[in-house]
Amino acid sequence: MKLSKHRKRPSHSHRSAVTPSTLELAVDATSLPAVVASEFTRLRHAKRARVLQRMLLPVGPMALAVLAGGAFAKFAAQARLPQMSISIDDAARVTWNQVFELGRYIEQSNPHVLHQVITALSRDATAVAAVSASVTALVVRHFARRSGEPQVKAA
Repeated sequence: MKLSKHRKRPSHSHRSAVTPSTLELAVDATSLPAVVASEFTRLRHAKRARVLQRMLLPVGPMALAVLAGGAFAKFAAQARLPQMSISIDDAARVTWNQVFELGRYIEQSNPHVLHQVITALSRDATAVAAVSASVTALVVRHFARRSGEPQVKAA
């Protein structure tokens, strides 16, 4: 079964009633940005700041100003610098939706960055424990497709 890459966004009138878990169900289950967003919300705040920094570094100033409704606009001045300063408080305020939208943008503009984020998440024992075997298989299949290796079908 082939699923569409584009999903209808929830309407603004119901946004307050929508929780991350119901949004995750509305998003394609094979979406790497959804996996990253889910794992991001489970991390401790210090690790969140490091992961967020890794995700924001390759994003340009214009994209930072408009992504996730301007949630990352305060980092636009640091956009082309080799380092970006993300406070723990800033990382704590980032929501699942914002990370998901950032992840979708990165997946389209520079997929290698998502590979780096997954690698960083895989070094965190609690994140690895939280990821189920099916999500791990999804990530492996995703990167195999990207590198042009033949896919192994699951039984």
